[in-house]
Amino acid sequence: MAQRPIIANIDLHLVKVLYTVISERSVSRAAMRLQSTQPMVSAQLKRLRELTGDPLLVRSGQGLAPTDAALAMLEPAARLLREAETLFSPRQRSGPFDPASADIVLRIAASDYLDPLFLPRIVELLKREAPLAQVELHPLSAEIDYRRKLAAGDVDLVIGNWLQPPEELHLSRLMSDEIVCLVAPDHPAATARGARNWTVERYLQSEHVAPMAFHSAAPGVIDQYLAAQGLERKVVVRSAHFSLIPLMVARSWLVLTTGRLFCSRYADALGLRIVRCPVPFPPLSYYQLWHERSHAAPPLRWLRERVRDVARDLSHPRSGFAAPPRGGDGSEPAEPDPRRPLGNGSAMEAVRQGSRRGAERR
Repeated sequence: MAQRPIIANIDLHLVKVLYTVISERSVSRAAMRLQSTQPMVSAQLKRLRELTGDPLLVRSGQGLAPTDAALAMLEPAARLLREAETLFSPRQRSGPFDPASADIVLRIAASDYLDPLFLPRIVELLKREAPLAQVELHPLSAEIDYRRKLAAGDVDLVIGNWLQPPEELHLSRLMSDEIVCLVAPDHPAATARGARNWTVERYLQSEHVAPMAFHSAAPGVIDQYLAAQGLERKVVVRSAHFSLIPLMVARSWLVLTTGRLFCSRYADALGLRIVRCPVPFPPLSYYQLWHERSHAAPPLRWLRERVRDVARDLSHPRSGFAAPPRGGDGSEPAEPDPRRPLGNGSAMEAVRQGSRRGAERR
C-alpha cells in the first residue's frame, strides 16, 4: 500500500497552531490567542511533533524556547498563512466594502503615548460604522517585532511616533504635537522665579520620568533627539505604563516630556502644570504604518481612513484647539476638555488630595 503523503495529514489550522505556539513560546498564551483551550493546543502540539520529528519547544529556565528547527519553520508557516488569507479572506478581495455588514477582525498595535482619547475614539467610530467587527488592540513594546507582525498579518496597522519611520512600510502622518513638560504645581519650573531659570542645563539636571522604548533598536524619540544633539537627561524612572506617569508626576518632582495633547488631558484633573520645554524639540509626529500585503485590501483602507478621521478630529476639534496662553509664572493652564471628563470625579478628587498631601510632605 502506498504511503499517504504527509500533506494529507496537515490542515491549515494546524499550521496556524504551529506558527502561534512558536511565536508565543507558550501553550497557554497560544491557546488564548487561538481562542482555544490549553489541552486542545497541547494535543495539537503533540501531533505537530509527530509530523515534524522535532520537539519544537523545549524547557528553558522558567519557560519554553523554540528549537532551531522550529525557528526555521516560522517564516514558511507565516508565508503559507498569508497566501491562504489572500486566497480565501474577503479582506483581500477587490470591490465595494460595506462596513455595516462586515464580519471581520481588525487588529491595531499602538502605543499609549498618544492622546488618551485616541484609541477609545477609534473603537467608538469602528463599532458605530461596523457593528459586527471585532477590534483587537495590541501593545507596542521592545519585545514586539511590529515589522514581522505586519508582514505576517498578525496586526493590520501600527500607530506610534518615530523620528524616522521605517522605510519599508507604507505610512501616513496622523498628527503633529508640540513637545512640552508636565510637572507638579510646586515644581521649581512651575513657579514664576523658576520659570525664568528653566534653562536647558536645569532641564537636563532635573529628574525625569520616561516611557519604555517600544523598539529595542533605539531609545525613545526624546532621548534619541537629545543624543543627536550631544545631550543627555537624567532619567530616574522608566515605566511601561505611560498612562500612569501623570500620577507619578503629581506625587513628585519628576518631569515628563511629551506632547501637549497628552498633557492637556491630565493637567486639570490632577492639578498639574504644563511648562515650556527649554530644549527646542521638533514637533512630535505620529504615524500609522502598514504592510504592502494589506495595502489594497478594501476593509483595511477603510480602517486607515477612520483612524485618520479620529486623528484629524482630535487635532482640530470643532470647538477649536489652540495653545492656551501662558500665565505670569511661565506655566500654562491645561486646555479645558469640552468632551467627557477623564475618570470618576470622586477618584480624581482623591488623587488631588493625595497630591496635596504629597506636596506637604516634601
